[in-house]
Amino acid sequence: MKQENWSDNLIRLIEEKFAKRTQLVQALKDLLEIEREAVYRRLRNEVPFTAGEVVKISLSWNISIDKITGLRSEQIPFQMRPVDYLNPTDQDLGFLRHIIENLNALDKFPDTEFMDVCNKLPRQLLAGFSNLNRFYLFKWKYQYGCYSSEGTPIQFSEVIISEAQRKLTAEYYQAIKNVPQSNFIFDYMLFDYLANDIKYFFDIQMINAKEKKLIKKDLYDLLNYLSLVANAGCYPETQNKVNLYISRLNLDTNYSYVCTHQAKIAFVHVFDKYEIFTFDPKTVGDFKTWMQLKKSTSFPITEVDKKSRIEYFAKQRQLFDNI
Repeated sequence: MKQENWSDNLIRLIEEKFAKRTQLVQALKDLLEIEREAVYRRLRNEVPFTAGEVVKISLSWNISIDKITGLRSEQIPFQMRPVDYLNPTDQDLGFLRHIIENLNALDKFPDTEFMDVCNKLPRQLLAGFSNLNRFYLFKWKYQYGCYSSEGTPIQFSEVIISEAQRKLTAEYYQAIKNVPQSNFIFDYMLFDYLANDIKYFFDIQMINAKEKKLIKKDLYDLLNYLSLVANAGCYPETQNKVNLYISRLNLDTNYSYVCTHQAKIAFVHVFDKYEIFTFDPKTVGDFKTWMQLKKSTSFPITEVDKKSRIEYFAKQRQLFDNI
């Protein structure tokens, strides 16, 4: 029996990423900037991939060097990707489009499961509410010391989202509803934190009364949408399953995973701008087990008695009334 070497491993791993060989060939041609025949020679193992090409493939397609070499180090391969959601580069836009394309294809994989444990609103929900999404981007710019041309902190009114970015955000908001099963566990203080942030920026006059009113409208609309999801136990647009939980314990940041029979990935969402993620099977499995255990210290607001659900959403609306 032929013993696989690193080149065989690499070819096998990249072939798994594409349903058709013609798609793989075109993707390699574009990524490595080589001729089509040169791609075929590499895939036939007649010519080895160069070290630079291996690194480029590893970084671009999230394939760990450990997997390519067949060696297992003691280190867990995490990657971190900064994404500027306000002024995205062409690379950022390409990354986001790739995510949307993958989400739109999930209806072919009914076993797909997504789970998010969060102490702030996840992008999956923010994307559907423009002023609320804009507020989070404004808060990010403020926290990271972004200033106007006059050298003053950027006001909410100065945060402008391009039409192209707005369109991409809307597409993402629709695409995430193609996940066959989604689970969200919210910190029980999540909306309190958000209300406090809005009040703070209004008090220091970085948000005016009209802008605050627009943000509050999005908050009420979001609550109405979440109430609809909680009542039905699914996204009304696609009928795909959604479970909503409220954690009884404080959560320190946002974590998530996506699992299918073909791929598994876990995320730690940090600093509002960065995505730290890993494809390491054992680590993703540990994440999944740990996150599922969070349900034991949470209470569901989907598929529970109507009275409990009404009381929860009424409490949040009262909170927003006082902003």
